[in-house]
Amino acid sequence: MPGNRNSARLGGLAVHRQPGGPAWCEECVHDVGLYWLQTLGCPKNQVDSDKLEGYLHAQGYGPASDPRDAELVVVNTCAFIEAARQESIEAILHLADRRAAGARLVVTGCMAERYGDELHAALPEVDLVAGFGRDVTASSATRTAPTPVPVSIGPGRLDPEAPQAAAAHDFDLLQLPRPAARAPWAYVKVAEGCDRICGFCAIPSFRGKQRSRSPEDILAEVDALRTPADGAPPLREIVLVAQDLASYGRDRTGPGRSVRIANGPSPIASLTRAVSMRVERTRLLYLYPSGLTDELIETILHTGVPYFDLSLQHVARPLLARMRRWGDGERFLRRIADIRAADSDATFRSSFILGYPGETERDHDQLLQFLEDAQLDWAGFFPFSNEDGTHAAGLADQVPPELALERLRECAELQDAITAAKRDRLIGAVRRVLVDAPGRGRTPHEAPEIDGIVHLPPHLPVGSLVDVRITGAEGPDLRGVPAGDRGVAPVGVGASSA
Repeated sequence: MPGNRNSARLGGLAVHRQPGGPAWCEECVHDVGLYWLQTLGCPKNQVDSDKLEGYLHAQGYGPASDPRDAELVVVNTCAFIEAARQESIEAILHLADRRAAGARLVVTGCMAERYGDELHAALPEVDLVAGFGRDVTASSATRTAPTPVPVSIGPGRLDPEAPQAAAAHDFDLLQLPRPAARAPWAYVKVAEGCDRICGFCAIPSFRGKQRSRSPEDILAEVDALRTPADGAPPLREIVLVAQDLASYGRDRTGPGRSVRIANGPSPIASLTRAVSMRVERTRLLYLYPSGLTDELIETILHTGVPYFDLSLQHVARPLLARMRRWGDGERFLRRIADIRAADSDATFRSSFILGYPGETERDHDQLLQFLEDAQLDWAGFFPFSNEDGTHAAGLADQVPPELALERLRECAELQDAITAAKRDRLIGAVRRVLVDAPGRGRTPHEAPEIDGIVHLPPHLPVGSLVDVRITGAEGPDLRGVPAGDRGVAPVGVGASSA
């Protein structure tokens, strides 16, 4: 068992352990065959963990109620930015201290793929570093995968003759079995990887190029999720996710794959329409702004969930050019105005980077003015993270971190006030709410786990759709009561009858 070790470094981060070594239980694991899985990062990682859970169940494992009861402890990590990596390291060390004697600690996900041997050298507590394409239950005799393997989804853009391509098919992450849904909503990942070259992002370096799943596979997964586990509520909402959702299907050309006809229907729009015929709510996350076509806008509005999650990152054209991204504030405002003209209830979320190399005070002022003009419902702000191997890592005019944080605070303060005012304006309105959990639900304006919630009377059945009158607002959250007996669609009512 590992004892107290000196600090190490990983990906530019310090790895500090608590003195005295891990506080493990002195007895062996009693419940052989139990696993504990902790997920960090974005909804796409959550889908990966769902797949891993389905695989572990198929291998005979069951979920543990506490990591100290598990034979297998798995951490699905995030490596997007420095803060995410630090959180992943802290989670690994925490679970290393909590696991029982004899339990195996496995690290998978983005950090495992991005750092591999470096991760294992810095964290000798870990029994197996399982990059993409590596079975998390595999023997730890070779403690890292011999060759990094991009996430596989069947015949894709890997060289079929390459040994790593063959290895990937042995553990096809997106095609692994998935456990039945236990909530009235679920994420569904439609593609893996990304073809864009954004200056700040290292994801393509370890997730690979975009590889879209077939519509048939995606719809089959949706249909399977609609059959709930015993005692679980019906599935009401599907949230489609990918690194570049608007580009879904553009890579599916060649033998045995569908070829998009010039000026034909958008693959993501076609998929969205098909999913919306199966569930009451279909939501799309992470849309690159240039991919927001008229067809896609019309499709989203027709789903009844007019929610637009646009990956803008900034609005100053010179800075966006340095980021290797499309667009500018004027284009974004025009698109937002057009959508609102079509549906005044349209909801907008975006994210922005503060302190990207070369960002000037004028750029920052443009962003503040954009936030004032755009009146987004939701926005997230992140300080620039200097990622090794990215275009931005070598750029001049790096912005001091303190200045980036100061700019971030200015934006967040402005946006918080905008969000609170928009929530206040909903008081008195009636909105259709999906009850996610006792006493908690969401209108179409809120994405799960990201935005605010609606506090409800606790007796409303989980999985029901309820017409709710909004009675109050507390920052991002709302309070509401049923608008009347006819406003409740009971558990068991399907998409065709709601």
